Amino acid sequence: MLIAVRSVVAYLLVLAYIAIAGPLGLFFALVLRWDAGLWVLGHVGVGLALGLTGIRYRVRGRENIPAQAAVFCSNHESNVDPPVLFRALHPRLHILYKAELHKFPIMGAVFDAGGFVPVDRSNLDRAMASLERGAQALRSGDPFLIFPEGTRSRTGHLLPFKKGGFIMAIKAQAPIVPVAVRGGRAAMRKGSPWVRPVLVDVLIGPAIQTAGLTLEDRDALIARVREEVARLLRELQQGASAS
Repeated sequence: MLIAVRSVVAYLLVLAYIAIAGPLGLFFALVLRWDAGLWVLGHVGVGLALGLTGIRYRVRGRENIPAQAAVFCSNHESNVDPPVLFRALHPRLHILYKAELHKFPIMGAVFDAGGFVPVDRSNLDRAMASLERGAQALRSGDPFLIFPEGTRSRTGHLLPFKKGGFIMAIKAQAPIVPVAVRGGRAAMRKGSPWVRPVLVDVLIGPAIQTAGLTLEDRDALIARVREEVARLLRELQQGASAS
């Protein structure tokens, strides 16, 4: 009962925050040209959502984050992953996301103002144009988060990786940083809307360089990054078993 009440309160307060902060952030970004305000509001909102639901996280491997803009490549096991990684990885983290999410009220406009890039997988030309936008943003110094599985894994086992984010990284000659996240699946049980307090572990691996690679190298790059994410996941699982 307590979890249900806590979840309802969290949903209502977060929705109220979005209703207020969304238009305010757009005003900051589009009228005042002060995009830093948009990022501050975003981090406050995500921190509010995590705090209200009792979701905590701990991060290892921050020393592996390169100074230059990079593509953070993570597995995806729950709805908790994006907000946790948004807070954990970089203060101005951009996201390569499914174009369907652009249809949500306010969200699409805020994502556009923040420089997030939607990818329409149903249209190759639009998808490639989006990846080129992402590559330009990377070259300008904007880091990105990708979930190359394309959807959440229901079992915890890695799904096949899609190519889009890797094409973007190669075009920008930006490093790829493998990331493993574990623990978020327990926050929401199947068929239940209630969010349970959990501790999410994030492990960041050494960056994999793309300098000198071409699009012909993308399959080998994907295989290398996927194996590294799998290795990080095994490390997290072994650590959980040992504790």
